[in-house]
Amino acid sequence: METLTPGPRTARTSSRAQGAVRKARRLAPAAAIAQAVVQPVPRAIHFLLLSGFSMMGFVSAIEPLRVANRFREQSYRWHILSCDGGPVTASNGMSLNAEDAFADAGTVETVFVVAGFNPLDHYGPALAAWLRGARQQGATLGALDTGAFLLAEAHLLDAGPVTLHWEAQAAFAERYPALAVTQELFEIGPRCITCAGGTAAIDMMLALIGQKHGRELAAAVSEQFVLGRIRSQSDHQRLEIAVRHGLHNRKTIQIIKLMQEHIEDPLSADDLAGMISVTRRQLERLFATHLHDTPAHFYIGMRLERARALLQQTDMGVLAVGVACGFGSSSHFSRAYRTRFDTSPKNDRLQASLRVSRAQPQPRNP
Repeated sequence: METLTPGPRTARTSSRAQGAVRKARRLAPAAAIAQAVVQPVPRAIHFLLLSGFSMMGFVSAIEPLRVANRFREQSYRWHILSCDGGPVTASNGMSLNAEDAFADAGTVETVFVVAGFNPLDHYGPALAAWLRGARQQGATLGALDTGAFLLAEAHLLDAGPVTLHWEAQAAFAERYPALAVTQELFEIGPRCITCAGGTAAIDMMLALIGQKHGRELAAAVSEQFVLGRIRSQSDHQRLEIAVRHGLHNRKTIQIIKLMQEHIEDPLSADDLAGMISVTRRQLERLFATHLHDTPAHFYIGMRLERARALLQQTDMGVLAVGVACGFGSSSHFSRAYRTRFDTSPKNDRLQASLRVSRAQPQPRNP
């Protein structure tokens, strides 16, 4: 049988093909490396939702990540955790499914504890051990709204600074006096991030996006939410006194600020008047004109609002709460409290606890 032998042209073609194969094999690892460099590695963020958590704070943290992925694919991925792996009910009654229990989450890169009222009801040895273990493995720990209570209870906030929702700050400061609490919207540290919750979570996430991906991406995400501006970390949570009370009178604003600073050791009307260089009668006239109230009634209302927050958000005794808000005796405190809220301090605490317990998820059937 006649054997076909390749001619010179065919041999050259075959040689070129083999050379191309050898070159492709040499280049394959380099191409794979280049592809690996180009492909982004998403930053994984876990959110541990505690029963009664603030839906506003949680959604405000998630949405900037979603929009960031629209502009820069695979920038972030997020996971929802709960204490038992089951659904979690928010303070508004809505329920969200969790992917895992925190104990089954494996290694975490960043985890935010998202809480609402009575956050320490969810604190226990298992959660504390898990949070400490995550820190030891190099995770960044974060807290939204009142989640800072759990990090503080586990001794994971170092010396601060730390922020949380303004309504819970007095209770937090009473329980953890060694920690520096600020009025900022958020605090970003090297190992810990705390946020006041609510829409401040948007600003916090925009700051984190800007740190990792640049200010242009953060601005693009911000525009999707029709935000007039990106608030800075140093922006305060509450409205300025002038805006909150509709005031333009400088001396009245000064008086309210002094009252806020002296809840535990209330100042007399004469002291307040002297500190802004007016007479007592002038002080009373200022309040009547600008607030339609008396200085004494306004001041005691401010102290009672602080007391109510402490009663509902701490386990401090009723007498201790009264003292912390400038009341010299439990009887005086109880009378003033009942006059303002039409209930006793003890009963108000009980009712607040019942409201929170009703928001707890029902046990799942086995």
